[in-house]
Amino acid sequence: MRVVLPLLHRRRHPLAQALSVVLGLIVVGVLMVFGLVMAGVLAVGGALWLVWRQWKRSRIAVPSAAKRAHQPEVLEGEYVVIHSSRPVAHH
Repeated sequence: MRVVLPLLHRRRHPLAQALSVVLGLIVVGVLMVFGLVMAGVLAVGGALWLVWRQWKRSRIAVPSAAKRAHQPEVLEGEYVVIHSSRPVAHH
């Protein structure tokens, strides 16, 4: 199966060609400016969101030292010692 596209009508008048090139450049320029503005808005919005989240976390009451002393900071779990001299079968 062969796809056949209709031939684009190319303007033969030089002024029409120049105007179409200028119009194309303007459209590309507007799209680039719009993209840069959107990237700036997203960057500023993300930075403000991070600052707000950090500020909100800092306002949460920090437990006193007496309360923290009773809470163990131990990671509990089951551990297996693996010797390098013999292969290990994983379960």
